[in-house]
Amino acid sequence: MRSGGKGATKGATANARRRDCAYGLLPDLIGYNLRQAQVAVFEDFVTAMAAEDITPGQFGVLSLIEANPGLNQSDLGAAMGVDRSTVVATIDRLEKRQWAARRPAPGDRRSYALELTPQGRRLLQELKPRVKAHERRIAAALSEAEQRLLIDLLQRIARRSRGRAAAPGETGAGAADEPAALKARALLERSA
Repeated sequence: MRSGGKGATKGATANARRRDCAYGLLPDLIGYNLRQAQVAVFEDFVTAMAAEDITPGQFGVLSLIEANPGLNQSDLGAAMGVDRSTVVATIDRLEKRQWAARRPAPGDRRSYALELTPQGRRLLQELKPRVKAHERRIAAALSEAEQRLLIDLLQRIARRSRGRAAAPGETGAGAADEPAALKARALLERSA
């Protein structure tokens, strides 16, 4: 993340140019505003976690593994809404950093059970308070009711994009992805 020097000047210049730019239809589009918010959220996260050099996606994977000991890669991909190759690459990076490990799944030699290493568990415990502080910063302009509403609206958009209506009280990720949704997610992952 840019914290000073040449990069900070470049970012400030880009922001100044942006103010003079006409945006046409973009400010009225949900997708454009989601992307702008995502960039702001990711920038704050990366700054807050700079010492560990961990991405929001990697933190999410560690959190899911912690909450679901023995989770397999396919179920992890479904929970994250990403394809198998993305899961494999992410787990490879986490293993290389000794934060997660693949173990043969009991009863299924073709599958791996995922678990946190002791280093991964320690890291996650250290990061949780910082992630909560990050969440407070990015939501500072919203009341608690607005935060809940925003989360609900975003979940509805995500479910709808997966071709499903929300079940009463449902908050989970949803059914299997369609090919178009997989392509969209892959584009998003490459651009983030």
